[in-house]
Amino acid sequence: MTTTIDKAKTGQQIRLLMEKRGVTVRDVKNALSLACVQSVYHWLDGQSMPTLDNLYALSDLLEVPMDMLVCGNRRYDPGKDIPEGAERLFRYYRLIQDCMAA
Repeated sequence: MTTTIDKAKTGQQIRLLMEKRGVTVRDVKNALSLACVQSVYHWLDGQSMPTLDNLYALSDLLEVPMDMLVCGNRRYDPGKDIPEGAERLFRYYRLIQDCMAA
């Protein structure tokens, strides 16, 4: 199976995180020094994806890791290399990821 990014789901995820943080499309445009808001609307509608630099800046603006912005068909298991004593934290992480996917 080829690993792919789902642009529509990624756009929905970005929109959800923006709403949770109270960030507007204009806020994103200004924070990322974009020429116009149309690029942001294209991301949110799943027509295109932010560049890697813009994903990085967007993750900082929304205060989430980049992995929380991008949705695809890859199954990521952060629990593979769990530091001792952190098992509970990663169980919560998986629960949150599952809830967000639902």
